[in-house]
Amino acid sequence: MRKTQSETVTLVVRHQVRPCRVSRYEAWLRRIITTASQYPGHLGVNVASSRQTSMAEFICVLRFASLEQLQNWINSEQRRQLIAEVEPLLHSGDQLEIAQDKTLWFVPHSDQEPLPRWKQTCMNFLVILLVTLALSILAPLLWQPLSQRIPWLEGYLPSNVVITLSIVLLVVYLFMPITTRLFAVQKSQNANSMSS
Repeated sequence: MRKTQSETVTLVVRHQVRPCRVSRYEAWLRRIITTASQYPGHLGVNVASSRQTSMAEFICVLRFASLEQLQNWINSEQRRQLIAEVEPLLHSGDQLEIAQDKTLWFVPHSDQEPLPRWKQTCMNFLVILLVTLALSILAPLLWQPLSQRIPWLEGYLPSNVVITLSIVLLVVYLFMPITTRLFAVQKSQNANSMSS
């Protein structure tokens, strides 16, 4: 009987690793990926990682042609030995999640809590304040030479489009990444002080 695409199964494996152990973990990860690829029904693997000051998270998404073939890999002696070998490097063990679907469009989000609303509000206020102050000073200096060369940019609609575009670009590419990093560092420091 031919297997259909609808039988494809996805295994999501999450590992949290301390930063000082990341290089050892990555060497181990290359070995387990090679081993898994040799098992029947293996269709491919994607790895995503995010690194913060206190922890690095690795998410591996493996696809197998059937649930039975996936279970053979999960229950294999080779995988059991490899997991036992990496366990001391992991913060919260080997976390598995099985999805019986032919595709997984996005890597599932981590279990990390989002910032509280009041912090998000403060962060957005800070970014908008910085952008407003920067543009009130810089916009006339930056756009005046351009509007002198292209007179129609001085009209109400074109000037608002240019200013709005400036705000969006500054928020997305400059101020929001900086502010997010500042809040993330503060959050991880708070988490470390609470755990110690």
